[in-house]
Amino acid sequence: MKLASLKGGRDGRLVVVSDDLARFADAASVAPTLQAALDDWAEIELRLRALEVGPDAPAFDPAMAAAPLPRTHNWSDGSVYLNHMELVRRARGAEMPGSFLTDPLIYQGGGDDLLGPCDPVPFADESWGIDIEAEVAVIVDDVPMGTDAGAAAGHIRLVLLANDWSLRNLIPGELAKGFGFYCGKPATAFSAVAATPDALGELWDGRKLHGAMETRIDGELLGRPDAGKDMNFDFAELIAHAARTRNLGAGTIIGSGTVSNRDRSTGSTCIAEVRMIETIETGAPTTPFLTFGRTVRMELVGPDGSKPFGAIEQQVVGYG
Repeated sequence: MKLASLKGGRDGRLVVVSDDLARFADAASVAPTLQAALDDWAEIELRLRALEVGPDAPAFDPAMAAAPLPRTHNWSDGSVYLNHMELVRRARGAEMPGSFLTDPLIYQGGGDDLLGPCDPVPFADESWGIDIEAEVAVIVDDVPMGTDAGAAAGHIRLVLLANDWSLRNLIPGELAKGFGFYCGKPATAFSAVAATPDALGELWDGRKLHGAMETRIDGELLGRPDAGKDMNFDFAELIAHAARTRNLGAGTIIGSGTVSNRDRSTGSTCIAEVRMIETIETGAPTTPFLTFGRTVRMELVGPDGSKPFGAIEQQVVGYG
């Protein structure tokens, strides 16, 4: 089953989308919003699955969609691809602590303003170092504090894609204060649909999503690393870490961090990583960060060419 939230109101309008992303059925008779469905998932899921998306159902257009959860009380993002962490920290002149190998890295971002897959992305200043990060994310139901990784996997209700926008020239100064990200991490965008794990077939192994995270800027391929490779921690481990000292409420979104493979032939899914590789190989970066008018597209592609989430495709625009 694939779910989306059509634009309208703060939390959108929940719909069930056909597996091929062509058509949708209104879910208002079952649950008005995705958050309402997640709050009572044990009952609501079966009723949503019973809704028929027939051949005469309305056509689904990703531009109609908000983020599946247009706002959430908890958007927490990890960084579990060690290759990306190593490269980007080197770009900041920072060593990677040994604890990164044994303890997941995660921070809580802003969940009050999440972007749809086709929404323009506004920034006030190009000099901030506008960058993208292609990620996988999961949405959980209620996870009790202290849940271990074995049990955490059973709390994953939906899987989706994210573009975690970053402002690279603001981040170093913020981290130097010793209190974490804030201005360097603007609103995050999500795929039009969130899929139940069973809808993903062999792409989902219970704890990881497999497939090429194809990322393009103005149509030019940046990279297509495999989302299921080189994860130092899987989603079950990330969820267990996030729930170590607190309950996670239904609707919490947990992100993987930038998809990145050690095999450099697969390319990258963020510009900062490209720039660091250029620095290592030639002594200086040559790829610029994004400027107004540029368009980014990212989608997960299965071995058979399937694209189960559709594309996040957005244009960078000036604000104010």
